[in-house]
Amino acid sequence: MRDWQADERGTSGETDIVFRSMTLQDIGTIAAIERESFTAPWTENAFRNELTQNLFAKYMVMEQNGVILGYGGMWLIVDEAHVTNIAVREPYRGRGLGERLLRELMRTARWMGARRMTLEVRVSNGVAQGLYRKLGFVPSGVRPGYYSDNREDALIMWADLDPDGDGGAETEGEER
Repeated sequence: MRDWQADERGTSGETDIVFRSMTLQDIGTIAAIERESFTAPWTENAFRNELTQNLFAKYMVMEQNGVILGYGGMWLIVDEAHVTNIAVREPYRGRGLGERLLRELMRTARWMGARRMTLEVRVSNGVAQGLYRKLGFVPSGVRPGYYSDNREDALIMWADLDPDGDGGAETEGEER
């Protein structure tokens, strides 16, 4: 697994951001972020199973000064990565941290051999869709009634990962 133990200084004004692999000790905090972020949050047990039973699962946390600001997870299957969840704690939203986290997931997926990445997003979540489009994701279909809390449809989005692994997608006009 990629070593996420590197400090980064970004344009968001946030310094000393560290990305590292999620551990079992992080689950309580991650579950709290889930509850504040989603109407149908994953349980602590779901995360425990992902970390201990799912060989395809890779999860990371983003922290600053020992405080977890957000997390992201994906399943890596052959040459594709499927984002399972990504969230930033409510007080830290709007600072570009979600973008940094997703870019790190994309870099890591590419480093681990993925050529493409996919995710689902609520059709009503325009903010998230804007971020995903900014990073090269394009809509490819709809999963009707995907979300269990209200049967909302999910927009399926895909991105071809940059072979240089800079945390973005390939841009239009480049060979794929």
